[in-house]
Amino acid sequence: MEHLPIFINLRQKPCLVVGGGDVALRKINLLLKAQASITCVSPVFCDGLNDLAKENVLNLVKKNFEASDISEYSVIISASNDAKVNSEVSRLAHKLRIPVNVVDSPDLSSFIMPSIVDRSPVVIAVSSAGKAPVLARIIRAKLETIIPSAYGTLAEIAGEYRQRVKDRFSNIKDRRTFWETTFSGVIAEKVFSGRIVEAKADIEKQLKDSVELSMGEVYLVGAGPGDPDLLTFKALRLIQQADVVLYDRLVSKGVMELVRRDSELIYVGKKGGSDESTRQIDINDQLVELAKSGKRVCRLKGGDPFIFGRGGEEIETLSENGISFQVVPGITAASGCSSYAGIPLTHRDYSQSCRFVTAHLKNGTSNLPWKELVVEQQTIVFYMALSGANHICEQLIAHGMRKEMPIAIIEKGTMPEQKVYITTLLALPDLLIKEDIHAPTLMIVGEVVKLNEKLNWYGHLKN
Repeated sequence: MEHLPIFINLRQKPCLVVGGGDVALRKINLLLKAQASITCVSPVFCDGLNDLAKENVLNLVKKNFEASDISEYSVIISASNDAKVNSEVSRLAHKLRIPVNVVDSPDLSSFIMPSIVDRSPVVIAVSSAGKAPVLARIIRAKLETIIPSAYGTLAEIAGEYRQRVKDRFSNIKDRRTFWETTFSGVIAEKVFSGRIVEAKADIEKQLKDSVELSMGEVYLVGAGPGDPDLLTFKALRLIQQADVVLYDRLVSKGVMELVRRDSELIYVGKKGGSDESTRQIDINDQLVELAKSGKRVCRLKGGDPFIFGRGGEEIETLSENGISFQVVPGITAASGCSSYAGIPLTHRDYSQSCRFVTAHLKNGTSNLPWKELVVEQQTIVFYMALSGANHICEQLIAHGMRKEMPIAIIEKGTMPEQKVYITTLLALPDLLIKEDIHAPTLMIVGEVVKLNEKLNWYGHLKN
């Protein structure tokens, strides 16, 4: 280890920055976050530094650097574009044993500035010892994706209860168990979702009863159309902390690979007209039962839970049974698949509106408002339309839609196996006979389909 990681308390401590450009501004902004008292010396200052000076948060000294500028500072940073000045600042600071950082010059520095993940009071520093700062920033970015911003709030709450927990549990092992349960369980998740009052009430209960909370929670998570990179940060976090995951057949293998290895996996897929389908009422009851047993339950659904995903029915049941739940939106198939097929659903030259339509109603019929669908400059996206595609084409033509209207069938959208078939309303039945197309598929009807030939970026990327 070339450098010892140390966090320095600079609150109201005098700090010197030499240089007046954008680099100096970035370093000064970090020092301001640490509540330092800053003096900045430079013959010229950038607009950002002048603006900060107007707010009276630092002292600007407009002049060339001189040796006499260095006095009893806690920290010195040299960010000048003059190598001789930087070298002199380093020499003088080392002579006086004042911690000094010369930007992009680790050999001249007694300390280096790490990449920072700020979840104050939780702060994570990432350093490459000055050898690969870009790599350090990339690592920091990865940490940013898996550490919720509310970790700082969680730490603040822990600080409030730290002494009470110490008083309640004399044994250090018992205290450690208490905090591990708090930081990795339902209480932490309530903090992350902004339910601070509930979280504190749960902590009070644990302190009073010395027992774990028995009730679990359900996470209704949209897994998106297939590409695991399209998951939200929150979706990834909840997937990886769930004790049990109930998933359907539209959740891709790539997304399932992200599930915690020791989670219990329960398949609850549906398929129209199949005896293998799981009844929705059974899924609802299972969610309730698992949550009441204290489990953290992730209901992982392809696309978005509320776009033809029956998520509303599930959270109605949870609400009726007093089960806490969260809903994490996902990229719905219409948005994801059309984007990966190079078909902008609402391109202003071709479409003034867009409709999402399911080809199957709750009772198994497809009695759609056909006249409302046959509108010029409108894009229609049909979900679950493969089995009823011929009927859809017949009805659209019968109600006045042009036979030459472009239509796209997207198979396994956003995934490496994605295929896009472009045809017309009249020719689609012949295409379905000729091609061996399998679900999951999405059907798009409208003039915007023409843009696929020009904008099919994902197809070109794969090729």
